Amino acid sequence: MTKTAGRMEPLALHFFAGLSARITAMKAAGRDIIRLDEGSPDLPPAPHIIEALSRSAALPDRHAYQTHRGPAALREAWAAYYQDTYGVSLDPEREILPLLGSKEGIFHLALAYIEPGELALAPDPGYITYTRGAIAAGGGGYVTPLLAERDYLPDLQAIPNSVLSRAKLLWLNYPNNPTAATATLDFLAKAVAFAREHDLLLCHDAAYSRVTFDGRPSPSVLQVAGAREVAVEFNTLSKSHNMAGWRVATMVGNPEAVRALYTLKTNADSSHFLPIMEATIEAITGDQSWLEERNRVYRQRRDAMIQALHEAGLKARIPQASLYIWCPVPAGWDSQGFALAALEATGVSLTPGTVFGRAGEGYVRIALTAPLERIQEAGQRVKEWMNT
Repeated sequence: MTKTAGRMEPLALHFFAGLSARITAMKAAGRDIIRLDEGSPDLPPAPHIIEALSRSAALPDRHAYQTHRGPAALREAWAAYYQDTYGVSLDPEREILPLLGSKEGIFHLALAYIEPGELALAPDPGYITYTRGAIAAGGGGYVTPLLAERDYLPDLQAIPNSVLSRAKLLWLNYPNNPTAATATLDFLAKAVAFAREHDLLLCHDAAYSRVTFDGRPSPSVLQVAGAREVAVEFNTLSKSHNMAGWRVATMVGNPEAVRALYTLKTNADSSHFLPIMEATIEAITGDQSWLEERNRVYRQRRDAMIQALHEAGLKARIPQASLYIWCPVPAGWDSQGFALAALEATGVSLTPGTVFGRAGEGYVRIALTAPLERIQEAGQRVKEWMNT
């Protein structure tokens, strides 16, 4: 058998692939499992989005290959969305590129920029694709710890010059996965200045910017004056509009980076299904008021779980955004041991913080992606277990 490439050696199956197999076996044995591990929204998109998909899919001329940049109407819709949501004006021809979900764009951007020996700067804990793409490109990742005492913001000034001299990309993600932390426009402005000083492409993953509990979306890095000279932003409807399985996203911002990723994608994929793109137009230009009710549902779930955790003696911070609670584990436990013990003892599946990096040790991530009654049941089980 032909040997696989050396670049495969640092890669491994994603944590959730193994976890799903374990849970399947437990369910087959009759266990009732409440999954609060994976951040996949359990609620559907708004009816008008699904109706737009259905109407388009029923037309006979909607099933051919599409261009890699999608129809002009899609890029114009993303431009209108950024104008309405963030007050940011984008050029649909040069500053917007539709993606097959933000994950593929994040991974492919590293292939477009990272040479062997070069680095991507990424948060720890954080989404592992930020560094996996760099590793696949023959480079590597350098992680900056996100610590509670810094409100889970990276200390960019602490990155050594020897690292900065090899770095190409700087990844940020706010609202943050897994910590649920938020960032101010002032912090993003400092990050833009840092990227300009060190000749970095700042890449902001804004996947959770519409899942907030204060009535306003989190800021876009492109609201910073001059940001598009050094920055791109990834936006997706996976979390914002409950469309994770649709694989709908975009990269916007710096025109040179948009062109580079577009060139790579013309060699890697064949664009999206047109009815999905037309439903995306409806999603981002149609009625947005339903998102307020959806966020109210998440807030109810958050409050129920926070109350149960506090009653169990687990003093988790109350998140102001995202789908997650970042919860410290009890003294004497490590992250993986606690998560596995909770699964076996209570049937509640949580994600060990170490899945997101070494700095995640001492925490578990709890996803608010189950109905309120199941969230309440999960909280009760964990509380009874902890208080036994």
